[in-house]
Amino acid sequence: MRRGRRLAVDVGDARIGVASCDPDGILATPVETVPGRDVPAAQRRLAALVAEYDPIEVVVGLPRSLNGTEGPAAAKVRGFALAVAKIIAPVPVRLVDERMSTVTATHGLRASGVSAKKGRSVVDQAAAVVILQSALETERVSGTAPGENVEVVI
Repeated sequence: MRRGRRLAVDVGDARIGVASCDPDGILATPVETVPGRDVPAAQRRLAALVAEYDPIEVVVGLPRSLNGTEGPAAAKVRGFALAVAKIIAPVPVRLVDERMSTVTATHGLRASGVSAKKGRSVVDQAAAVVILQSALETERVSGTAPGENVEVVI
């Protein structure tokens, strides 16, 4: 397991959830929800978070359908991840499968007593936590970095 903090991003149309982990990669915690409608502003905020947290990588959830195929949402996230990767280089960006992360996060929030109305403001952060915990567990089990690297051509 590589040592170092990581950031995870759950990209949505309206909001972008961000989570971070400790340098040992044991526990993911919510960071903030970035407004997602103004994409350039969201990308600048993510770059500021990268500068603040100094992660070894940024993990972006890639929305695949249940059968593993990629649709328009995945294409949009791939474009967003590439744009962020260009801004934050040389910090690597990795795309990881995020199937069911929002559903898992929503169930977890409901189980802990968070109302549906209040949950909307934090569900994206919770989904980013789920994505990051999954990526950390994948690396712990496999011994290799999770997902696929976003290649930045300069």
